[in-house]
Amino acid sequence: MNGLQPVDLLTIVGAALWGGVAGLFVPRPAHRFSVAPGEDWQDRCPEGHPLAGWAGPARCADCGGRAYGPSALLLSLATALVCGALAAATGARPELAVWLLLAPLGVLLAVVDFRVQRLPDVLTLSLAGAALVLLAGAAAAPEDAGSWPTALYGALALGAGYFVLFLINPNGMGFGDVKLALGLGAVLGWYGWGTVLLGTFAGFLFGGLYGLGLVVARRAGRKTSIPFGPFLIAGAFAGLLIGAYAA
Repeated sequence: MNGLQPVDLLTIVGAALWGGVAGLFVPRPAHRFSVAPGEDWQDRCPEGHPLAGWAGPARCADCGGRAYGPSALLLSLATALVCGALAAATGARPELAVWLLLAPLGVLLAVVDFRVQRLPDVLTLSLAGAALVLLAGAAAAPEDAGSWPTALYGALALGAGYFVLFLINPNGMGFGDVKLALGLGAVLGWYGWGTVLLGTFAGFLFGGLYGLGLVVARRAGRKTSIPFGPFLIAGAFAGLLIGAYAA
């Protein structure tokens, strides 16, 4: 029978709804994390009113409920699309729960890096730790389609590879990207070394095309620094989709 089965469609819709709701809560931490290296996390809204906590919608009560930070609507739609696509590629396998839990964190990392060219340790290391712990749980469940040892080796290999690139060219590869690679290597490694290579290549391709586009549009020079994290995350997302669908 061609087309999506009803249970698959229900899984996709449910995942998209989860992503849409989770995306609404990304703007507040995105605003708070969007500071230059060495600075304290944001504790005030753009108008200077104090903010309490990290969870909840990005609205300031002292500003009459005015929204702050990146657009909640856009992030909600983006996270919904990411989660829906992951569900469509993965199906109702146990690792889907892992992808859905990690997806909002990936979106948050991409937004923060794009805004201030910074990948906070608390986010990158949390991504790596959560990926390995959650995938260990998925590996213990029936009908999974991946390998936890390869996820671990993928994290170590990609982290080591990016660390070498950082040593060779610190201006082209930040140390935050090295720590981000640990988490990305784990999720890509779940589906094997081919997926690790595919997701890594896609990330460099996306970043290179973006940089080339800026140069062609005369909005940047060859030595202009660009946030690389969002493209590494996008490449890992593309690799994960293909790896999940082929598994």
